[in-house]
Amino acid sequence: MASLHSGSQGPSVAAAAALPTGSAARRAAYAAAVLLSSAGGLILEIVAGRMIAPYVGMSLYTWTAVIAVVLAGFSIGHWIGGRLATRGHDASCRILAWLLALAAVTTVACLPLIRLISPFVLGAGFHPITAIVLLTSALFILPSLFVGTLSPILTKLAIEEQPDAPGRALGLMFASGAIGSIAGTLAAGYLMISWIGSIGSVLAVAGGYFLMAGGFAWAARPSPRRAFASALVVLATGALLLGLSNRLEALTSPCKVESQYYCIQVMDFSPQTGRPSAIMVLDHLAHGINDQADPTYLHSPYLELTDSFLRDRFGDAEDFSAFFVGGGANTLPRAWDARHPGASLLIAEIDPAVTQMAEDAMWFTPSERTRVEHGDGRLVLRDLPQDVTFDAIIGDAYHDISVPQHLTTQEFAELIYERLAPQGFYAANVIDSSQRPLFLLALTRTLQSVFPEVQVWIHPEQVMEGARATYVVTAAREGFALDRLRTVDGETLSWILWPPEELAGSIERSGVPLLTDNYAPVDRLMLHVLANEP
Repeated sequence: MASLHSGSQGPSVAAAAALPTGSAARRAAYAAAVLLSSAGGLILEIVAGRMIAPYVGMSLYTWTAVIAVVLAGFSIGHWIGGRLATRGHDASCRILAWLLALAAVTTVACLPLIRLISPFVLGAGFHPITAIVLLTSALFILPSLFVGTLSPILTKLAIEEQPDAPGRALGLMFASGAIGSIAGTLAAGYLMISWIGSIGSVLAVAGGYFLMAGGFAWAARPSPRRAFASALVVLATGALLLGLSNRLEALTSPCKVESQYYCIQVMDFSPQTGRPSAIMVLDHLAHGINDQADPTYLHSPYLELTDSFLRDRFGDAEDFSAFFVGGGANTLPRAWDARHPGASLLIAEIDPAVTQMAEDAMWFTPSERTRVEHGDGRLVLRDLPQDVTFDAIIGDAYHDISVPQHLTTQEFAELIYERLAPQGFYAANVIDSSQRPLFLLALTRTLQSVFPEVQVWIHPEQVMEGARATYVVTAAREGFALDRLRTVDGETLSWILWPPEELAGSIERSGVPLLTDNYAPVDRLMLHVLANEP
């Protein structure tokens, strides 16, 4: 990562220009340029997924679009670079300088462009996959294209430096490109995004390209007048883009915290609730509303229903235990901790930054009784001592269309079954189509292959009002008592049970698959939800 900020590559390239043909320094300079440019291209590819997540979410479809667009840009760039790789040393260096400058400019341009074009692309009525591909292409194909042009030209120059052993030169350049791609991927995923954020990462990549452009411009031995004019054009373009970005607030991240997993925001929700409250948003998806004054006040109907399941099973018992697959705002753990002083609660949250935000901005306080284990929910549950079981396991890791597939499968259901006490229950909220909930039906079929009692609860108003609806699925050794599904204040809940016979018929007619670790096509089953189709 630090090498992208280093100015050493520029002088080294220029110094190499004065060396005789066959110089090892020149070959090393060309290999370094391929390595650094490849790293920049892969950093931008990883950052691209994070940049578009607040607009279209994070799913198989978004990553597929990002990878395909970046590879398309590289491929077109390689072809163009091959056509340009016919000049001598000085002319090639001038071309490389301009290509790197264009790569830098188009990389910076991603920042204002995403603010300018996303409302039009996403609001134009395209199919969601088409919209994702169009948005990704508009933002990232040009930076990838200009980076892709570099390696054929640099490889041709490297071969000219070692004409008696072209295979060795080819091997060096291909290896440098691969190492750079690996380094860029690791740097972006493990360091840059969580340290300097996506905007900082974009600017760092563009800065690296600018420095390399300067190095090749120097190596081309330009006249002072041409060098000054070229530098002025590039700097003016960069300043114009940065000014536009600043005016559009594109240099300010939409995230309050940008972690290795999510773009995390916390917003004041008091105008909607009429009480001091806050809502947590992960990427573009709401995940929990917490009430400041009363931890037991549940603003979300599905949490009221889950809370009712607990009372149906255990009444006013204080010594129950619960495991939460996903924490987020920790709304329900916070309520149960306040209402049941004897409860033992364990929360598996994959992102420590999410927990920290819940503590800092959403009034959540872990304790000896309410513990948070940072890790994947399935792995945390699996690795507990064999004799540890729970009275309730709550699945709260399905974020709208962003569903971790390994938390939907038969193998995971078997793990839940093993970890439930005899009277225990599993409950998970699912957002799916109001008329054709294919994922919900597949999940239900999968749970039915393990549990003798699986129920689906529907909120009638949601089913009637929109394309999407929230469902709650429960699994246990025995069902729940319908007449006791009330709020803590005794109010009857609006949820109704999907009649078992009708549910079985819907599963059979839908033809949905049994979800397994080997085959869980969750994204395909939820594609119509992404498209907002009923």
